[in-house]
Order: sequence, then C-alpha cells, then structure tokens
Amino acid sequence: MARYTGPKTKIARKFGEAIFGEDKNFEKRNFPPGQHGAAKRRGKKSEYATQLMEKQKAKYTYGILERQFSNLFKKAQAAQGITGEILLQLCESRLDNVVYRMGISPSRSGARQLVSHRHITVNGEIVNIPSFRLKEGDVVAVREKSKSLQAIESSLIASSNTVYEWLTWNADKKEGTFVKVPERLQIPENIKEQLIVELYSK
Repeated sequence: MARYTGPKTKIARKFGEAIFGEDKNFEKRNFPPGQHGAAKRRGKKSEYATQLMEKQKAKYTYGILERQFSNLFKKAQAAQGITGEILLQLCESRLDNVVYRMGISPSRSGARQLVSHRHITVNGEIVNIPSFRLKEGDVVAVREKSKSLQAIESSLIASSNTVYEWLTWNADKKEGTFVKVPERLQIPENIKEQLIVELYSK
C-alpha cells in the first residue's frame, strides 16, 4: 500500500501546523524548514502556489496520495452540493480516518496500519482497506482478538475526552457508530477547501 513515509516534522513546519498530530519536534522548531526559515522566502506567493499548498496540506493531513485525492475530488464534483465541503466529507468518511477520530489510534498513519493488519471490523466483518468508505449507521469495532493490544488501550485512554458529534463510542465493547456524515462546521481541520476546488477547476 503506497503512503507517505518521509519526514513528518519537516512537512508540518512547511505548513506551520502540526498536521500529523502531536509533535514535540515541531513545537521546538515551529518555523519553516530551510537554512534561514521564513527569512529565506521573499515576495508574495502566487495564487497558484497558495492553492497548491492547500491541496498538499489536505493530502498530508488525511494521508491520501495524489491519484486517490484526485478521484475523491471527481466524486465530490459529481455529487450535488458544495464541492469543497463534500470533498472533506469524503475524506472524513474513510475508515482509517474514523478509526483515528474514535481514538482507537493516536494518528491516521497508525489507524491505517491497524486497518491493514486486520484489527478492525465494520458491521462485524474484518475490513483491511483504509480507504473503505463508511455509510451512516456503520458500526466500527476493534476485532475481538485485538482488544487487548497495548497500543489500542493507550490510545483510547489518551483520547477519552475527545467527542465528535457524528460518532458514538462504547468503551466497554470497544466499538462505535458512524452516525452521519459530518457537516463542514463539525470538521476541525484547518483546510481552506475552496482553494482546492479553484486549483482543480483550472
């Protein structure tokens, strides 16, 4: 399965946000990468550069490569509604993202690994495709044999205070329900989706 495996702190510094989750190295050096940081870059960014950077931020945030992201955009464009909002909703509906949102893993990359290694079930069936798109009412759970995994236990304890309105979670059963597709206001990611739409529309 293709995925980004490069230096994450460097990418986070590029965008000025810890887009991969908690990062102690980013907190120490939260300025752009390069010999002179922000001072090295002069002049205003072009419209295209701003739009491209926003697309890259969204791709890195959700851990989606270019072809997958382009396909998601086409689906969003073909659907009725606001294209940018639908694009983010499609990203949020991915199984790896929901596993992360439910607190089963502390990061989306960790969530992808749990899904790929067959630790997660959807409606009682093992699903090992991170990009699997969930529908309203789908039940996501930790596989019975995997419930005692220390990594999952630690993540659930750390995220016990995080609640998303479009998800429910049963700590005893280690399962949750994808209640509905989140509205744009409910999605916490700092992404300017309209810039992505403008980029793809050129």
